Amino acid sequence: MAKLNFIMLSFVVLVVAIICVPSFAVEENELKKLWDQCVVKISPNCALKIISQVFGDGVVSIPCCKELVQEGKECHDTLVKYIADRPSLIGNESKYLKKRDEVWAYCVSVSKAVSPA
Repeated sequence: MAKLNFIMLSFVVLVVAIICVPSFAVEENELKKLWDQCVVKISPNCALKIISQVFGDGVVSIPCCKELVQEGKECHDTLVKYIADRPSLIGNESKYLKKRDEVWAYCVSVSKAVSPA
């Protein structure tokens, strides 16, 4: 199981580093800060589900919403913005940023609804 988690985490890192983050837009120190403060706070499975919902037609589960809310809005906004700034995606950036905000609002609402009082 640990090996599978490592493989999934490696895949997410590969997706973010190679496909999603244009190297010319982010300095190495910024990437390390983003990694240290954001990416490691969320499971690879949930990261993929969130990316899938923002950039495709995936659906984020309630447990993944809880992880996203714990990760924080600043991390969510920053990561999605870096992905949306990719040259192949920039033409639809406003659509992706709108979906980013919708995912955040949904996750906050479901996280509050299922939180113990």
